[in-house]
Amino acid sequence: MKRTTLSLIAGATALAAVTGFAALTAPAGTAAPEARTPTRLPVERAGLLCPVPSTSDVAETVYTSYTPPVAGTGAKPGTGTGTGTGKAEQPTARLTPAQNATPSGGAAKDGKKPKAPQAPGTVTTPGKPVTAEANGPAAPALTGAATGVLAPGWTVQQTTVVEAGGARGLLGLSCGAPDTDFWFPAASTAKDRQDYVHLTNPDDTAAVADIELYGPEGALKSQFTEGIPVPARSTVPVLLSTLTAETAKPDVTVHVTTRSGRVGAAVGSADEKLGSDWIAAAADPAGTAVLPGIPADATSVRLVAFAPGDDDADLKVKLATTAGTIVPAGAGSLHVKSGMTASVDLPDLTRGEAGSLVLTPSDPKKATPIVAALRVVRGKGANSEVAFIPATPALSARATVADNRAKATTLSLTAPFGAVEVKVTASAGSGGGTPVSRTVNLKAGTTTTLTDLVPQGLKGGYALTVEPVSGGKVYAARTLALPQDGVPMFTVQTLVDDRGTVEVPAARQDLGVLD
Repeated sequence: MKRTTLSLIAGATALAAVTGFAALTAPAGTAAPEARTPTRLPVERAGLLCPVPSTSDVAETVYTSYTPPVAGTGAKPGTGTGTGTGKAEQPTARLTPAQNATPSGGAAKDGKKPKAPQAPGTVTTPGKPVTAEANGPAAPALTGAATGVLAPGWTVQQTTVVEAGGARGLLGLSCGAPDTDFWFPAASTAKDRQDYVHLTNPDDTAAVADIELYGPEGALKSQFTEGIPVPARSTVPVLLSTLTAETAKPDVTVHVTTRSGRVGAAVGSADEKLGSDWIAAAADPAGTAVLPGIPADATSVRLVAFAPGDDDADLKVKLATTAGTIVPAGAGSLHVKSGMTASVDLPDLTRGEAGSLVLTPSDPKKATPIVAALRVVRGKGANSEVAFIPATPALSARATVADNRAKATTLSLTAPFGAVEVKVTASAGSGGGTPVSRTVNLKAGTTTTLTDLVPQGLKGGYALTVEPVSGGKVYAARTLALPQDGVPMFTVQTLVDDRGTVEVPAARQDLGVLD
């Protein structure tokens, strides 16, 4: 047999491994079927990262892990992930400590290696939340993965209560997926702020990250911000004020990128007077920004925006309330210079009515991309508490937020550009209860709040899932309020698509490569 014939057979064999056996064994005279349109299928693996929750001795952290029911995803309960051996792996959804995940990146205070939370977020069945607790400063950063039927929509909420000290407050964060690019408006290098950016690497190889800081006059002269190594399966906290020798800035935009690898990123902010919370990454730069979920009793709201491109941005500022869209008094517009952080206080913004801020270009023909976030304060004086609301993308398929509690949760749904119909589901409780669902019709230009959608016979915490049904764009956020000794502690998490499905491209048989 000639060598060319052997090569042809080898090529056909390799092609069969790629395109599938059936594609090469179609009956004689029969054309192989072609996939003409992409198909959406449930993901088979999902990864999440949770930063070190707190360095406080009195911190009490609850992790809530949850995967929505499989209805509508195409997955079947009890099925695992194929291994190529004809066997299915058992689905898993668990979190494990990062290798060096002590609060400061060094040794724990008592000299002992920190322990992971007890049974950290091990989900066994879609539709039921699982909780775990970790108290004190030894709780580590966590990396996690879900596989099989537990992967589509897997979400983990990290909620920490610190009752006293400089980091007093309720800190909430939806643990994020690893990425290569993050924007954090509303950070600060002010003397009364301690803002750390937490970088966590979930992979088996090291990552290298860069951190850029932008103040009101532009990029801050910084040091030690380029080529920051993040070892494999490790976490690195970086205090922002140590990265620059310039005068402290009350409002700073942080840009985190990676040169190699990928990381999870979040900013932990502690204010000596206002309390503490996490700043989650804002939506990617866009000409329009929506910031949902401003509490009705907010006593102070500060808008921070940044234009990363070469052009300035001129924005209209509006508030979508329960009754309709209004223009805030004295703050109906904002000019954001290219490469500079702009900020504006919005006094008496809500006037006792919950709402969502909507930023649109003043000239619809010139939509300059921006990133934005809000710093929101409830209470006054020593009884104040702070939270942050980043701009968030519209929901397209499904989004879930975990760790909701009876009489403590407010879900905000905003339809700034057109009427929307959505389905909202409250899951079973972590300790028991029956799921309930409700269809909600949102009027154009309004914000609707839900406080009474809880599972029947609820025990423990529960998850809320939002699914657009019809209409325009919808944006969502959840407020969790847990008052402590007269302090109106609260945290706000925006909802983003859970990426529970992935689009599989069309494929067709093509033996032309053998010619």
